[in-house]
Amino acid sequence: MSLMDSILLTLLNTLACLALPKLLSVILANKTKANESSQSAVTSQ
Repeated sequence: MSLMDSILLTLLNTLACLALPKLLSVILANKTKANESSQSAVTSQ
């Protein structure tokens, strides 16, 4: 493996480690909001 391959893999890994937690938090926040709104709709009826 050359130095350029190592640098490229390191950069890709860094981007993945920074981006994936943000994506997960957005997805989980949307699911939580959907669950809360559906539960409040059921209890109000």
